[in-house]
Amino acid sequence: MNHQEKLQSFEHVVLRHLQSAFALARWYLRNEDDAKDLVQEAILRAFKAFDTFRGEDGRVWLFTIIRNLHLSGVSRKTPEQTSFDEEIHLVRESFGNPEVLLIRDAESKVVQQAIEGLMSEFREVLVLRELEGLSYREIAEITKAPLGTVMSRLSRAREHLQKSLALQMDKDPVPRKDGRNALSGK
Repeated sequence: MNHQEKLQSFEHVVLRHLQSAFALARWYLRNEDDAKDLVQEAILRAFKAFDTFRGEDGRVWLFTIIRNLHLSGVSRKTPEQTSFDEEIHLVRESFGNPEVLLIRDAESKVVQQAIEGLMSEFREVLVLRELEGLSYREIAEITKAPLGTVMSRLSRAREHLQKSLALQMDKDPVPRKDGRNALSGK
């Protein structure tokens, strides 16, 4: 394969997953700049090793590289406490109703905080399954964990998330009121 063919194939198999890879790296590192560095390093390594890639799913392969890089070096850095940028992770939808948007924003921040509060092994499988849509088998391949362990971690992650959300909603419920001016109280 000549260089141009390799570039085109790499773009089709791997680079089309760049946005998802960046989102995963942000979930791991909780810092946008570090996530950019991690993804850049992962892409470089993937390109160098692309001649040896024999799989069908470039996303799983790229996610595995990102995870391995994260575990081998990046995770040893002291994590900076930066706020999670919701704008990066949400698909833009316009409902045209500011009240609906406000409620949705409040709810998504509660969920985001609950996910961030999970232990890393639970957060990892939850993000890969629920946000990235990977199968149990793909998650097992990325995490190098047995399928049963992935399923157990995902179950426990969902349980912890549910408890955390229930506690948060009891403490600080999202304002809800029927009617045209529900949030303003009119």
